[in-house]
Formats: sequence, structure tokens, C-alpha cells
Amino acid sequence: MTGPAARPQTIEIVPYDPAWPALFDAERALIARVFGRWITGTIEHIGSTAVPGLAAKAVIDIMAPVRSLADAAGAIAAAPQAGYLHYPYQAASMHWFCKPSPHFRTHHLHLVPLGSELWRERLAFRDALRASSDLAAGYAALKRRLAAATPTDREAYTDAKGPFVQRVLRGASGQAQAPSR
Repeated sequence: MTGPAARPQTIEIVPYDPAWPALFDAERALIARVFGRWITGTIEHIGSTAVPGLAAKAVIDIMAPVRSLADAAGAIAAAPQAGYLHYPYQAASMHWFCKPSPHFRTHHLHLVPLGSELWRERLAFRDALRASSDLAAGYAALKRRLAAATPTDREAYTDAKGPFVQRVLRGASGQAQAPSR
């Protein structure tokens, strides 16, 4: 495998599919069976397919908690048992896998240390989108614009979403720290 974007594949944003949660549930069971010895908590459905009603790339993003990346290194060798391919994308913060191939992806698996900044941010972003239809609609519009502007450049597409994600996370952390009345 030569990287997550080994061969250009058109970025396509599709309407929400109510089957996505069931696809996650089925994959969660497989992940628990194959990677269970490294997982230290609840396997989470993240990304746009985890937000009801949100348009998305039809790729189920899954985040599973591990104690540490070093402790979970053995999961890399086990990944093919679940049909996953490993790639050292953001290797300092996670073990990243895709399935069934780097050229056509239906699932991404992120093994992330439980409680890490990345773990907290991914859940906070998902939860903020689930809680606000306005945020979700704004994110969907942004994704459509970016997919049209960078149709085969996944890295540019992902990077360009960063400022929106950071604004949402700043809002989410501000709400969490606001005093209750």
C-alpha cells in the first residue's frame, strides 16, 4: 500500500443513508472479535456517517480505544483477519486502517489512545454535529463545496475542513466550561 490516497478516487458526498448505523454495528462486532485484546473501552462510530441526516462520503469511520499505541502495535498484524490494511497515517496519534483497499474504501478504523486529545476531539465534534442541525447543515455544505473544488485530493479536502472543525471544537469546549446557572 502506498498511502491513503494511493490512486486518485473521486470524493463523492452522498445523502445520508439510514443503513450506516447498521453497517457500523456489524463492523463493531467484527472489530471487537479481531482487535478485542487491544481495545480498552467502547468502540465509537465517528465521522459524518455517525450523524443522522448528514450527507457524507459513504465510508464508515470507526474509532476504537486502546491503552497506548505501543500496547496496540500487535493489532497491525491482526488487521488482515478483519479485512483491514494498515497505513502509518498520523502515526504519532493513532494506528489507521482502511478496508477493503486503499483505492476503494468502505471503512476506516482508527485505534486511538483512550482519553487522548484526538479521542476527545473526535467525539466532541461528532456530538456537536448531532446536537445542532445548523452546524450539520453548514458542515454538509462545506463538504460539498470542497469535494467539488478538490475532487481527487483527499488530503486537501480533509485539510480544508480543519478551520470549521476547530471552530466547532472551540464552541464545544466553551460550552463545556460555561458555568451552570
